[in-house]
Amino acid sequence: GVDAPAEKRNVVAVAVENRELAVKGITMRKYGQEIIKAVAGKKIHGILAVPGGVHKTFTEKERDYFLDGKNIENIDTMIEWSSAMVDFMKGYHEANRKFLDDFAYFPSGHLGMVNDLGGMDLYDGKLRAIDSEGKRTLDDISTNLYQEHFLEAVSQWSYMKFPYLKQLGREKGWNRVGPLARINVCDFITTPLADKARKEFIAFTGKRVNNSTMYSHWARLIEVLHCAEEMKILLNDPELMGNDLVRKGTPRHKGIGIIEAPRGTLTHHYEVDDKGMITKCNLIVSTTHNNDAMNTAVKWVANNVISRKGHITDGMLNQVEVAIRAYDPCLSCATQAMGKMPLKAEVYNDKGELIDEKFKN
Repeated sequence: GVDAPAEKRNVVAVAVENRELAVKGITMRKYGQEIIKAVAGKKIHGILAVPGGVHKTFTEKERDYFLDGKNIENIDTMIEWSSAMVDFMKGYHEANRKFLDDFAYFPSGHLGMVNDLGGMDLYDGKLRAIDSEGKRTLDDISTNLYQEHFLEAVSQWSYMKFPYLKQLGREKGWNRVGPLARINVCDFITTPLADKARKEFIAFTGKRVNNSTMYSHWARLIEVLHCAEEMKILLNDPELMGNDLVRKGTPRHKGIGIIEAPRGTLTHHYEVDDKGMITKCNLIVSTTHNNDAMNTAVKWVANNVISRKGHITDGMLNQVEVAIRAYDPCLSCATQAMGKMPLKAEVYNDKGELIDEKFKN
């Protein structure tokens, strides 16, 4: 729990408590890393992407390595384990429902990408946003038109910007992004087991739109299942071993790319001169979209856990971190700076006097 000793709140302690689950998680990560190595040459800093396409694709031997299960657990096992982990998380929610429903709950908008039929789309979709009740606030627009609908506010106390929808304004126009938002905005998931899990996810709360922060982890596991199913489809696609790797195109002065990264909607916008030198660059990364959401989650902890206590315990500080980590933040990406952010909490009285503080590196 959130008040458990620090030595219990780490991945090693979790592995000791549930060794089988930990081994499966590590093996699944290994499978993904081997996929990256096969197409990019190495697991870290690969060379897959090149202008206009990709550097290489699979050989038949490489493809079969992930299908036959002789040297590594095969893709069917990855799907089976992913499904089991979704069930595990559902059971965890059943056992801890009140805490997970209530912790850092707040209504908000949600933003994600969908295909032409309204299904979840991670790469080539259109932008859809809904409010906390499910009403459309952005109706499946082309990603190339994002500038017509979004503005970014700045604040003196944050290095991150605050994106919001123009038509709703700064206070009401911000959205959460990420696994929970994607499940909220889509009409279905394009693979059968993941869509079945999505329906069970919705049925569990009885609400079409879920605004509970802690459901992000359940939603994330449903997406892991979806991606495992998609990997099987791709591994069995004959075009995977084709030679059509790079497309030729006409040089343009502006390029906008928006995808769904694991932690949420990601925008890259570049403009170049006639020599191909970048003259303008704007990135709206997932953590930037979630800036308001993370601040609101921390405010919930401040109001409901820390306020009127007069001091900060390790358990209280951990709950601040739990609220932030639900959004899987990459603060160095969002601020476009290197380094890591320590966690410091301060408590002030009604006179503005500092009465307690807690620091975690």
